[in-house]
Amino acid sequence: MPMNAADASAPHTDFAALRRLHARAVRDSVTLVRRMTPGELSRPTPCSAWTLAGLLAHMTAQHHGFAAAARGEGREPAHWAVRPLGTDPVGEYTAAAEKVIAAFATVEGPDQAFALPEFSATRTFRAARAIGFHLIDYVVHSWDVARTLGLAYTPAPELLRAALPIARAVPDDDSRLAPGSAFRPGLTAGEGADVLERILTALGRSPHWRGPEHGAAAHDAGR
Repeated sequence: MPMNAADASAPHTDFAALRRLHARAVRDSVTLVRRMTPGELSRPTPCSAWTLAGLLAHMTAQHHGFAAAARGEGREPAHWAVRPLGTDPVGEYTAAAEKVIAAFATVEGPDQAFALPEFSATRTFRAARAIGFHLIDYVVHSWDVARTLGLAYTPAPELLRAALPIARAVPDDDSRLAPGSAFRPGLTAGEGADVLERILTALGRSPHWRGPEHGAAAHDAGR
């Protein structure tokens, strides 16, 4: 999910920890995607413009794009192209997820430049910041998939502690109202909200979203 908030940054000073937590976030999404069935691909998601099939195609494309950026090839549009799901969408998604984790493992350090054309056509981003972008996407997308399928999603506390300041760093401005915006205007977290709920509301998602298959009407919670 390309962020309109190109200046959101990862607050980590420990680059190795950031990469480890990123891998955990991505593999959490794989665990959830592996539980879906082909018949569930048409379900609505918290990203209101997408069914589960559209969301999964987007997530797969983003893995390929960020992997290319880590290799110094991020300016090539083909790496970011969203393609229709093939005959094995779960296998394709799993392979793309492992591809981006492996690519990030080869990054030389937190200051390596990443070209992210969906964020900016002219500037590059520090690796630590780019990996933070991808981490927050997959914390949120894991929730999207879990909520679509009616599954539990319980990220590790360490991952949530890392994700919260990244989510809060995303500017909450008029760009969130633009067509195709990654996030909707922020919501107010309820009293006693847990860390995941604070992440979701910061990015305009309602923690109470339920798809129609799970007994409630879907609400616009992003895109």
